[in-house]
Amino acid sequence: MFEALRRLVSDSVPGSAGAHSRVHPHDVRIAACALLVELACADGQFSDEEQHRILEIMQRHFGVDAAGAKELLAEAAAANRDAVDHFVFTRQVVKEYNVGQRIVLAELMWQVVLADGDFDEQEAYLIRKMANLLELEPAYLSQARKSAE
Repeated sequence: MFEALRRLVSDSVPGSAGAHSRVHPHDVRIAACALLVELACADGQFSDEEQHRILEIMQRHFGVDAAGAKELLAEAAAANRDAVDHFVFTRQVVKEYNVGQRIVLAELMWQVVLADGDFDEQEAYLIRKMANLLELEPAYLSQARKSAE
């Protein structure tokens, strides 16, 4: 009984993956991709352009083939659905990526947000929030946007 209560509480703690999550704590690629998926869905749609852009990013930056990119995307989307909040992913990225790598991730985040040609307030809020959780200064986020455009 106490074990069940402990699992229930740990599933609801912000920044935890939860007992039923498919988050792979050792695979930062899934954490990074989950952040991209969350941004792509921020406006209520996961457009074909955004999905295609994420698949390209997975292939180019993580060195996987098309099938591997689709598998990573599916795992990241499932992890994103199962996670309590973004902190579980941003914490993992901060732990494993240096500042330069996080700036590159910010540029990739902008590429996904801008992929469908529509940039709304929810996406703007979420990208600023994620950049803060990724411990990136506003100047880095601005530089990443210019590079992505």
